[in-house]
Amino acid sequence: MTELPKTLDEAIAQARDATKAAIAAGYSRLQVELLFPELKPMLVAEQFVPLFADLGSQLKVFFADAGAAALAKRDWGKAWGEVPFEVRGVKERLSAIQPEDRAFILVAPTPSEVDQVEKMAEQAGDRPFIVLNPQLQDVAIVGIGYAGRQLRQRFLSTFEICYSLRPLENGAVLRAYPSAWQVWLQKSAEEYQPIVEVAQRPSSEELEGIFAQASRSSPDQQDASKNKQGLLTGLQRFLRALSQ
Repeated sequence: MTELPKTLDEAIAQARDATKAAIAAGYSRLQVELLFPELKPMLVAEQFVPLFADLGSQLKVFFADAGAAALAKRDWGKAWGEVPFEVRGVKERLSAIQPEDRAFILVAPTPSEVDQVEKMAEQAGDRPFIVLNPQLQDVAIVGIGYAGRQLRQRFLSTFEICYSLRPLENGAVLRAYPSAWQVWLQKSAEEYQPIVEVAQRPSSEELEGIFAQASRSSPDQQDASKNKQGLLTGLQRFLRALSQ
């Protein structure tokens, strides 16, 4: 059982450990998600990327556009003194993947980069290829008919979600490889309790059923609907804690 993190630093540390464990188990295409609307991808990437810093120039970090890449390189250079790996936009050059490269991190790629990202993943082969807070799933959701469904089946399903943290109004969903998906129930503004583990990411409908069952079986939760503001306040505190 993985503990629910209380700070952003703890969450990113969990994500790094889960990524290392998944790579050691033989996975190469990995997805890391910290699903907070308020959270800037650059902040997460700055703490996550050093996991592979020992690779030096054999690590490549990609952003959705060249502007974001330039900003990251500037800020990281100020913080670290030197950026030993390559930082660039996804579409800056066609020859993004080289034989000598050993690992790749893509920070918050968007639907407009999906074709390029798919080509890069194919070229990467069995080398670690990590997407950090991707928005590619939107293509499968809003894609027109058959093409959108095919994208989900052909490409997105090839990634192992090694870390995922998503706060909800009445709890949170956490997955840290090799653990299963965990659903946590908010008991109070400060307390979260694990209530179930499942093998696959629970759907919205499944989460509704899980929380409904937890409310029926726990007297403390029977009046939760009457304390809506308390739940929302707890969530806001949780988000603020993760951003500190």
